[in-house]
Amino acid sequence: MEFLELARQRYSVRSYKSVPVENEKLQAVLEAARVAPTACNLQPFRFIVIHTKGKEEELRCVYGEPWFTQAPIVICACAVPSQSWARQDGMNYCHVDVTIAMDHLILAATELGLGTCWIGAFNPEEAQKILRLPNDVEPIAFTPLGYPDDQPGHRHKSRKSIDELVRYEHW
Repeated sequence: MEFLELARQRYSVRSYKSVPVENEKLQAVLEAARVAPTACNLQPFRFIVIHTKGKEEELRCVYGEPWFTQAPIVICACAVPSQSWARQDGMNYCHVDVTIAMDHLILAATELGLGTCWIGAFNPEEAQKILRLPNDVEPIAFTPLGYPDDQPGHRHKSRKSIDELVRYEHW
């Protein structure tokens, strides 16, 4: 599949089948995240793979939508700021690096026929507690991972035109 077709095919899945995700596919999406580019190749991220069976109630404290725990797996992408590169003005790139890795994971999942939904509107305190994260680790994003039980056509992806988003040479 060509990249642009893959990027257009990805959508936010909000209904999942209870079919398990094969370990080979799980490892493939994690490998896609592992090889993502990061500032100075420091890889200041960690992914936590959570099998949802038996943990539904606990995970609903992190994000309350019922479909969040329909998928057999939920993945949390975490930043480790102390392991990240920082620009001269002090901007720490850990959030950028985690985001790139998560995007690689999500696109790899799409290519394998798996569904995901990027979730940033979760309860970080509950995530910190439930996942037993060290104090220096930040949960950045979650995604369910599983086989979609809905169709992408039910939501229209509106996107701004290239002319609205791109400037040449200066603002």
